[in-house]
Amino acid sequence: MILVGQNTLSLHDFSELIFKQKKVALDEAALQKVNTNFEFLKQFSSNKLIYGINTGFGPMAQYKVTEENILQLQYNLIRSHSSGSGKLMPAQLSKALMIARLNSFMQAYSGVHNEVVELLKELINLDICPCIYEHGGVGASGDLVQLAHLGLILIGEGEVIFEDNIYPTIEIFNKFNIKPLSIHIREGLAILNGTSAMTGIGMINIIQAQKLLNWSVLFSAMINEIVEAFDDHYSLELNIVKHHKGQNKIAAVMRDILKDSNMIRDRSEHLYNPDNLDQEIFEDKVQEYYSLRCVTQVLGPIYDTIEQAENVVVNELNSVNDNPVIDHINQNIFHGGNFHGDYVSLEMDKLKIAITKLSMLAERQLNYLLNSRLNQKLPPFVNLGVLGFNFGMQGMQFTATSTVAENQTLSFPMYVHSIPNNNDNQDIVSMGCNAALMTKRVIDNSFEVLGIHLMTILQAIDYLGCQDRLSAVSKSLYDEVRQIFPKFIEDQPKYKDLAKIKEFLENTEHISAFTK
Repeated sequence: MILVGQNTLSLHDFSELIFKQKKVALDEAALQKVNTNFEFLKQFSSNKLIYGINTGFGPMAQYKVTEENILQLQYNLIRSHSSGSGKLMPAQLSKALMIARLNSFMQAYSGVHNEVVELLKELINLDICPCIYEHGGVGASGDLVQLAHLGLILIGEGEVIFEDNIYPTIEIFNKFNIKPLSIHIREGLAILNGTSAMTGIGMINIIQAQKLLNWSVLFSAMINEIVEAFDDHYSLELNIVKHHKGQNKIAAVMRDILKDSNMIRDRSEHLYNPDNLDQEIFEDKVQEYYSLRCVTQVLGPIYDTIEQAENVVVNELNSVNDNPVIDHINQNIFHGGNFHGDYVSLEMDKLKIAITKLSMLAERQLNYLLNSRLNQKLPPFVNLGVLGFNFGMQGMQFTATSTVAENQTLSFPMYVHSIPNNNDNQDIVSMGCNAALMTKRVIDNSFEVLGIHLMTILQAIDYLGCQDRLSAVSKSLYDEVRQIFPKFIEDQPKYKDLAKIKEFLENTEHISAFTK
């Protein structure tokens, strides 16, 4: 059980809920605060004009809503804004959204009835996820459209995803004897006003970005083994004089991976040996290409970017992000813009740029392995068959190259792409959900690129017959992946192999550069 309410919900907690199917429990003390907050709102809101309780919404806030219509107003808001389109979000993303919304409500500043948080907990634990569409939110008054579709199922309408199928919500509610939410005061506005879609997706993006970086470090180490590179480019002495945490972390991880490799060379034994200096042209490359030699400098900023994104998005996850803020402690209600998604939007843009660069590094390392004129060690396209008759990894390079090109195009930032709307009430917006979804696409693409990269690395190892000279970490990965992707010589379709390896990379961890 992961306890929600009193303590900060961490990235690790979030990962356990999403990827390990841990259950949510609600902290009793926090539940009491949620109830206290609701009771305060009920008492405070009588005989006052309060936005979204007895007024219209957005630019129609100037219109007062009569007492007999204030509950219906909340239903109208949910139904009218359930206007999403485009692709249906995967259930995993919808579940992440629900966890993020629940955690925000459990801060006890939203004026919601305990019925809301209890219902969210039940749906999360049963893996009943709302059907939410990608298109709709501009990320300013929160993820209005995405969260409206959450509100729609909470009141027993719309559709849900359950066990990979889509059902009418009420059918699944009846199956589990779940009572739909009844509006008490402002539950409609509280559900819609918030950054929980971009935040939930952002949390998953960060978890998966960490995996990508871990794989990139390991694959970079393995390609250095394949080419029998020198060890000084990831040495402590070289990297410590550059004062960046990420660079030095990557260098330390590479040293740990390669500490027992029998393929990495010591420069002092080769190029610094006087016996090897009596020649005009050196057979050994004095320095490797940048994609092999500058790994710490390329992946270091990516490490720092992921860490910064984690700090910001975890803060957002544990924040109150709707409007107005119901403050029972100070006995007041504060109107403002905590639903604005700029913090998440900016971090998602930075993250997708960083992951695009990671995919570019993988593509360059892949090209190095496939181009025999560059590596001068492997056959063209790491072809283990007959040159000219067989094709090796030639066909797969096209997929990697085109996918990286797509990442590069997707890397244009959403953060600077505000379009006023809502009768210009929302005159500057974050586009945070768009940013998070585009970042997810870049991450998904990058798993494909790294899958092709890994397939090529394994073929190169087999060509060289160097399995027993690899480091223990590299050999362990080689053995594990060869179980799902055997060595090949004859040409066969490879798209199913790539799908299996992509799934392996998305769901497995061999090293972790992010241990605290």
